[in-house]
Amino acid sequence: MQGKPWSGRRLHFVGIGGAGMSGLALAARALGAEVTGSDRAESGYMGPLHAAGIEPAIGHDAGNVPAGAEVVVSTAIPDDNPEVRAAADRPLHRREVLAELSRLKRCIAIAGTHGKTTTACMTAHALLEAGRRPSYLIGGDLLTTGRNADWTDGEWLVVEADESDGTFLALEPEVAVVTNVELDHHSTYRSLLEVQRAFERFASGAATTIAWEGAALDGADSTYGIEAGDVAAADVVLGPDGSRCRVLGADLELRVPGRHNVLNAVGAVAACRHAGLPAPDAAAALRTFPGAGRRLEFRGRTASGAAVYDDYAHHPTEVRATLEAARLLGAGRVIACFQPHLYSRTRAMARDFGRSLAAADVTCVLEVYPARERAEDFPGVGGWLVAAAAADAAGGRPVFWTPAMEDAERLLAGLLEERDLAVTIGAGDVDRLAARLVEAG
Repeated sequence: MQGKPWSGRRLHFVGIGGAGMSGLALAARALGAEVTGSDRAESGYMGPLHAAGIEPAIGHDAGNVPAGAEVVVSTAIPDDNPEVRAAADRPLHRREVLAELSRLKRCIAIAGTHGKTTTACMTAHALLEAGRRPSYLIGGDLLTTGRNADWTDGEWLVVEADESDGTFLALEPEVAVVTNVELDHHSTYRSLLEVQRAFERFASGAATTIAWEGAALDGADSTYGIEAGDVAAADVVLGPDGSRCRVLGADLELRVPGRHNVLNAVGAVAACRHAGLPAPDAAAALRTFPGAGRRLEFRGRTASGAAVYDDYAHHPTEVRATLEAARLLGAGRVIACFQPHLYSRTRAMARDFGRSLAAADVTCVLEVYPARERAEDFPGVGGWLVAAAAADAAGGRPVFWTPAMEDAERLLAGLLEERDLAVTIGAGDVDRLAARLVEAG
């Protein structure tokens, strides 16, 4: 399929409103394909689709599929979806379309259990600021441009390479970056060893692989880290207005807080160097990096004056890093509102989530956002497991079980004070709560 022309091709994306699928649809449209799609509801990713002349159908129906269209699906789409059943041929998985696109340009693929969205955004931002006109396909908004994808006439393509369903194994990039390796997707991988082997396969398919030194990834050509690795951040200073360090002889200053973002930036500088952008130029570009969507993103203030942030963290390591970065912002209290994502992850990691949430001064926990999973397949599993674990780990600090979003909104409306910082955390729809808290103000 590598040489298949895009002009005149018909592609129908089921679940087109998702971060990954919307980006693929935009790229296909830019290459001349006729693109249609559908989703169960409107999403924030629909705006760029409309601007590109793509009008998704809301709701799934066999009649949405144009005659002769190739149907594209993700792992989240079940086999009994009426549009999947209406496909004339075997549906294409999103990994196949992504692999096709990645072969059209020199590709930088950024993978890892945590940090891949921000590192991909940093890499794309640096190349954009340097005038390299990269294309990019990222699983979150690049706040520099306000969108998650673009297809240009530039030489390079920056791709966020997702391990959750093995999609990254379809790629053979020129440059691969691995930010870290942990077990996160329990319905795909049975053990950490299986995850490690998958990342090693991903690395072996790249011409050059750059890995965080803590990942201990066999087959990496070079490593990066803080005071460690072939590309090392030195003299790191963390503060409320961002961070600074030295890397490859260049001064690197960031507006986004947290030690994890220093690591993300060093990985991006290393990737850009392989794309021909010298470290001083990449570091200078990153001074203006505004952040990535839903990565400790400031959403506004409540009526009481409390600051509201939102973050996509959905693994204990990510939750801990988010709260540590929030603490750097100098608030009186850090108040976390966490929505667990997936029953399988909650069952496996409830205790770890509780320990991570103990870094907050006050915690409230919502019910699990099920995504593609069903509650009846996980009896006895719910957000209350995380709430109980957080209460055990909190050392007497308040923890609230607020299963419905309305419960959390009522609690926070009466709790938040002027010097507080509230952060909604999770990969589901908890960002709606952040919006409601700000709108009420």
